[in-house]
Amino acid sequence: MANIKLELVNLRKEFGDLVAVDDVSIAIEESETMALLGPSGCGKSTILNMIVGLEAPTSGDILIDGKSVLNVPPGDRNIGLVFQDYAVFTHMTVRSNLAYGLKVRKMKQPEIDREIAKVSEFLSITHQLDRKPDELGASELQRVAIGRTLVTNPEILLLDEPLSNLEAAMRNQMRRELRRIQADTGQTIIYVTHDQIEALSLAHRIAVMDFGALQQYDTAHNVYQYPANRFVGSFLGNPPMNFLKGKLAEDGGRRVVTSGDSTIPLPAGNLGSDVSAGADVVVGVRPESLSLAAADDPGRFSVPVLAVEPQGPETVVTASFGDSSLKVIVPTGDPAVERDSIDLVPVSDLVALFDAESGVRLLDSGDRR
Repeated sequence: MANIKLELVNLRKEFGDLVAVDDVSIAIEESETMALLGPSGCGKSTILNMIVGLEAPTSGDILIDGKSVLNVPPGDRNIGLVFQDYAVFTHMTVRSNLAYGLKVRKMKQPEIDREIAKVSEFLSITHQLDRKPDELGASELQRVAIGRTLVTNPEILLLDEPLSNLEAAMRNQMRRELRRIQADTGQTIIYVTHDQIEALSLAHRIAVMDFGALQQYDTAHNVYQYPANRFVGSFLGNPPMNFLKGKLAEDGGRRVVTSGDSTIPLPAGNLGSDVSAGADVVVGVRPESLSLAAADDPGRFSVPVLAVEPQGPETVVTASFGDSSLKVIVPTGDPAVERDSIDLVPVSDLVALFDAESGVRLLDSGDRR
């Protein structure tokens, strides 16, 4: 079993009457990348500031290697922080920027030179060492910012929206670089972002936040495929998860959800027996988890087509289900999508059922986690 490097225990932060972080508990394993994901104002940066020591929690605890660091000053926690705005010294060369933290630690010059050479080669910025920051591009500046932190050999690396200032192509490149850095160094990384693509592509585990509360903490795969509530299902995915409102019913011994003239059959064992027929529910299914059905498929259901949007190799079809709309991703050019209605079938274990009022997922022992 992997060691727990960082643990947040019932962490809470109040600013007057505002509860910015509400009873959050998370454990991050050593050499793991964990993403704090959520919209602006959800509490991500406040958690990061408490981990670093820039903010004191109202209650709860922060443990590193099993020991509380609440009374440890920020400079003594051995945590590296990389900001979204790079935060490099513009009057210094790249070399001087990389050396700064080592000089503060009173390291001898030969050791400083060795560490700079090692990190600059690792980040491919050796040829930039004698240049000033205003001579560098955005991705190069971000490498310098990361290098200035890595050179101090922190136990935990915190990245606060590090790619938000980069253009799309550069973001893709830096995501690849961050994956390489983590794989090569075994660094424990906490990645703060509002970008679901960054979280899904970089993190082993994702903590989804909303209004200061932890909505779900699980592997990237499970957070995406098995959302704990409607917020998580809607926040991840493009197009996002479909939510089909209806009533639970029985049809020939099989459970279905109906809305007006529309009916979707439910896979066996995807909800608990305490949910009775007639209950208001919401079916959640991702667009890519639906496919065009064969005529003899027992799990198929029919929906009227509202719009067809070709997008290169894929086409997004918008259809209706009672009062709800749903989207399905199908191969471009399939003649079936040009009809007035289409027959669809979902991947059975990826159909979720949510409580209509609370939005919480209705779980059964058959759910795959």
